[in-house]
Amino acid sequence: MSIIPLVFTSGWASGINAYAVVLLLGVFGATGVSDEVPDALQRTDVLIVAGVLFLCEVVADKIPYVDSVWDTAHTVIRPVTGAVIAALLAGESGSLPEVAAGAIGGSTALMSHLVKAGTRMAVNTSPEPFSNIGMSIAEDLGVAGIVTFAIFNPVAAAVIAGVLLVLGIVVVVFLASRIRRFLRRRAQRREEKRLAGTGGPWPHG
Repeated sequence: MSIIPLVFTSGWASGINAYAVVLLLGVFGATGVSDEVPDALQRTDVLIVAGVLFLCEVVADKIPYVDSVWDTAHTVIRPVTGAVIAALLAGESGSLPEVAAGAIGGSTALMSHLVKAGTRMAVNTSPEPFSNIGMSIAEDLGVAGIVTFAIFNPVAAAVIAGVLLVLGIVVVVFLASRIRRFLRRRAQRREEKRLAGTGGPWPHG
């Protein structure tokens, strides 16, 4: 069977929580649940690092504004992780060139990451923290559920991931005004901090 559905699904999930994908796939491979997981993801040191970083993401992802800073820092990390996982999966199966798999996984991860980051910016315009926490929990459960489902039914999981990606893009477009509002607020805060650091808007002579 072609590895493309699993590559696509792992890419989508990596754009939301890359460490969870590495951890889940590694555990599934190490425990013998799946034979398609590359040995590199099953290594003990990889699982430990992924577990620690996953816990860090679980905390950071539920704190308003901190989550957006975390997303910004992972704009490169998540797509690269998605590409690496995809290439490793392709190398293990031999049914898809690794470069092509990396391109699919990386681009899918980038799109889902941008959807997540944009949605969080819109949510952070709300003063209450509960919607942020709720979204984070839903994302964590969604990634865990779909990656697990992909091990047993990769095609169906890929269809679900594709639908969620399209819906996410539509939601981000719908929330564009709130995202712009968040970016204006963040720019204003940075300017206020800069002015506070220089002692005011006028240079000292």
